Amino acid sequence: MKRFFSLLALSVSLLIAKADFSEMSTEELIALIGYVDAEREERFYRELEKRVSQMDEAQKALYENDQSQRRKDAQSQTPTP
Repeated sequence: MKRFFSLLALSVSLLIAKADFSEMSTEELIALIGYVDAEREERFYRELEKRVSQMDEAQKALYENDQSQRRKDAQSQTPTP
């Protein structure tokens, strides 16, 4: 868990330092999901989608877990009448 947070902190700092997502590793991109500002979000997701077909099983699992977590978060934030 400590390693995950270290990787996340490193990734966020890299995001601030460079916005060229094509130069980042797939793990860095996955770690940045949810932390990309609105201006760069479209480029970020476009780059991430390019890499899905090239991901190994561990990377796909991380990506899919994050996608399902984002869906759950979005559903929990949706107001119910």
